[in-house]
Amino acid sequence: MSDLTKIFKAYDIRGVVPDELNEEIAEAVGAAFVRVTGATAIVTAHDMRTSSGPLSAAFARGATSQGADVIEAGLGSTDMLYYASGSLDVPGAMFTASHNPARYNGIKLCRTGAKPVGRDTGLTEIRELIDKGVPAHDGPAGTISQRDLLSGYAEHVKTLVDLSGIRRLKVVVDAGNGMGGHTVPAVFEGLPIDLVPLYFELDGTFPNHEANPIEPENIRDLQAAVREHGADVGLAFDGDADRCFVVDERGEPVAPSTITALVAVRELGKHGPGRIVHNLITSRAVPEIVREHGGEPVRTRVGHSFIKQTMAERDAMFGGEHSGHYYFRDFWFADSGMLAAMHVLAALGGQDRPLSELLGEFTRYAASGEINSKVDDQEATAAQVRAAFEGRPGVTVDELDGLTVSHDDWWFNLRPSNTEPLLRLNAEAADEETMAAVRDEVLEIVRKGNE
Repeated sequence: MSDLTKIFKAYDIRGVVPDELNEEIAEAVGAAFVRVTGATAIVTAHDMRTSSGPLSAAFARGATSQGADVIEAGLGSTDMLYYASGSLDVPGAMFTASHNPARYNGIKLCRTGAKPVGRDTGLTEIRELIDKGVPAHDGPAGTISQRDLLSGYAEHVKTLVDLSGIRRLKVVVDAGNGMGGHTVPAVFEGLPIDLVPLYFELDGTFPNHEANPIEPENIRDLQAAVREHGADVGLAFDGDADRCFVVDERGEPVAPSTITALVAVRELGKHGPGRIVHNLITSRAVPEIVREHGGEPVRTRVGHSFIKQTMAERDAMFGGEHSGHYYFRDFWFADSGMLAAMHVLAALGGQDRPLSELLGEFTRYAASGEINSKVDDQEATAAQVRAAFEGRPGVTVDELDGLTVSHDDWWFNLRPSNTEPLLRLNAEAADEETMAAVRDEVLEIVRKGNE
């Protein structure tokens, strides 16, 4: 068996197939998952990659060998798996490598009620149990059954965001040959939406572009199609359709912080005062807008495990990340790109303005976007940046996640990558000129001696 430490990540299991992740490992994970959770039943789903079905079947063999029953939902998005876990009240396993290239695959695990399984909440135990050897089960094997959960998922998300009364919208959706091509038709059926589909054919080789819409080159076809068709909005999903990115009617990309603010206002309007979670590189506009609408913003580190944990601990109604992940209390605190997309459609279709005008009130600052710099010593370089800014009038510093330096007119965050020798910079300011000056000053320090 290959080195498991390489494929057991912070939030999931992921690696190259079959060199790093194969059916033998998937079967062992299935057996160990039952041991660690004590599950009597597990639900599984998988994406369109050619290796996903066989890996899912191997996992089921391992789980049933330990006496657990396995409900196979078949093809699905990651948020459909969360729906399955939440509605059936059983742990779940999703077989996907999300936006990674075709040669990769992975396993996302959750406990009953879609509660995440990460390094500190079960993944380490599973890996250690596999390393030691999963003990044989003393009892009968479990059973495997198939169940169609797509229609139930589609109906459920439509109960959370009502689109039945919106004005008719023309919507371009780029599924990137990923699972959005499977779930979007089921959800949009019967709604006042004229759908223009791009790359809905399920194909794990990703023949058109990578299913990773956070990269600008992967939404160019969507931008062009929105302009060509005179569409009201464009939506792009990643490979497992748990993230969504938005393009306005001009073909211009919309920052995830703007979507976070929009959905936060809608959720506060629906549920009343409550908590909204955002990570520390979200636009400063988000906490401002949350407070203006009677909410309490809660700031977290970057990473979905921190968002989910904080949401559960603080009973937050909604959470958003710069990466296009959006989390909902009424969806078992799990993330759903589909629900975020539906909130955008509901807000747009509930009034007559174009999307760019509607979103104007949620966009207040100039942002740099994330800029990566290769550095030899992350800690020493960050310390140099801190020394350069600390002590200036009106400047505050914190280290919740990397280095955050704040001023009334601007802020920046400099975070080390967990997997590469990189520092990631995000800067924001009241205007473009100030933002550029702050960005360039930080980058000059970071890149000096690291060229």
